[in-house]
Amino acid sequence: MNKLEMEAERQKLNELSGKVIGLCIEIHRELGPGLLESAYEECLAYELAQAGLRFERQKPMPVIYKEVRLECGYKLDLVVEGCLILELKAVTELVPIHQAQLLTYLKLACQPLGLLINFNVPTLKEGVKRVAAGELFREENKGRSDLSQLFRLLCASVPLWFK
Repeated sequence: MNKLEMEAERQKLNELSGKVIGLCIEIHRELGPGLLESAYEECLAYELAQAGLRFERQKPMPVIYKEVRLECGYKLDLVVEGCLILELKAVTELVPIHQAQLLTYLKLACQPLGLLINFNVPTLKEGVKRVAAGELFREENKGRSDLSQLFRLLCASVPLWFK
């Protein structure tokens, strides 16, 4: 992919993620925090359909290990337009392992961008994390490799393992 194509792809994904965040904000304004993740997913599916966006729900995510495809039961909450992975949460707070989970999903699915959205916050702005993987958004990650990002997130989550 040349530089011009990369810029066009970045712009497309940025616009799409902006639309999706707008729909999530609309849902959050209407319902507020406190519901189960499944309720927000249902509402978001409705809003995505109303907006004319293609999406898949609960898409199976196999793990490829040593060239063997393993069906481990992982599922992507939503994949929008075949290229934007959404990981929805309704938790007290996002912790680094949530971001690491999405980063791993992006790598396994060979997708460059995902949104981690926690609806259980007073204002949704506090609950949205944009996660990028691969070369397309390398500048945003300050040149860090996906592996170094993943390692940093996993290390940050270690204290949570012992709570």
